[in-house]
Amino acid sequence: MMEDKDFQNSCYGDRVLTEEENLRLQSDNALVSEFEQLKLEKEAQKNWDLFYKRNTTKFFKDRHWTKREFEELSSLRPLDDCSQRRVCLEVGCGVGNFIFPLLEEDKSLFFYACDFSPRAVDFVKSNPLYEPSRCSVFQCDITTDSLADNVPDGCVDIATLIFVLSAIHPSKMVDAVRNVAQTLKPNGVLLIRDYGLYDHAMLRFSKGHKLSDCFYVRQDGTRAYYFSLDKMEEIMKEAALDKVECCYVRRSTINKKEGIDVPRIFIQGKFVKPTTEGKIDDSQAIESTVRPLDNR
Repeated sequence: MMEDKDFQNSCYGDRVLTEEENLRLQSDNALVSEFEQLKLEKEAQKNWDLFYKRNTTKFFKDRHWTKREFEELSSLRPLDDCSQRRVCLEVGCGVGNFIFPLLEEDKSLFFYACDFSPRAVDFVKSNPLYEPSRCSVFQCDITTDSLADNVPDGCVDIATLIFVLSAIHPSKMVDAVRNVAQTLKPNGVLLIRDYGLYDHAMLRFSKGHKLSDCFYVRQDGTRAYYFSLDKMEEIMKEAALDKVECCYVRRSTINKKEGIDVPRIFIQGKFVKPTTEGKIDDSQAIESTVRPLDNR
């Protein structure tokens, strides 16, 4: 039986590895060949499309908790004021587990949403809850395609990157965030959730899966980067976003039968697009605390 302990925010340093874990990471210094890495980059979209072909809409659960965890989604205007549209952008929408619960709960929301996988986008558009008048969903590779082709510049109140950056090659992360930031209004907020440095999944990779420091390939060809706080903050700074919060979120998944305690580590942050003067306008900025989210 698997049981998850409560989340805990941690503003302390990186997780301290055991001697065995440290030796294992240090001994894993052989990287996947350049040829194979180029092939993985070229076939990245195909691999995610195959992921959704295998799992269809059954892999992720609907995230009905998002309004509770993301206070930003209910704090922009009074909940009973639907006269003005609140605009959100979800990058990496998958099959719609994030957007549809929110659209049902809040009639003032309008969503732009995109995914790397054309198959995932088709699943969203075939959902009975899909209403083009309330959401615009499109396929997009945010490392090469301009979001401005589908999302007007400076129109988004809240954008999310939930387990998205980790799937992108590190050399393309800053440009991807800049692409998203272009859609934000001044004082618009970008919410981040992704894999943290020394997460259990990172330590489980066997030899032959390492692409570069903190960057690995899974069996199905999809990739995952494991972020330190410094790395995430560096990316956001280069993308000209101001940090509001950035911390590790720790979770333990316990297998009681086998007596195994699996430490999960995620990174979570809130970053704001500054005004033209380069400072956050406190009178307009969203005032809330980023709370821990459910595990992907």
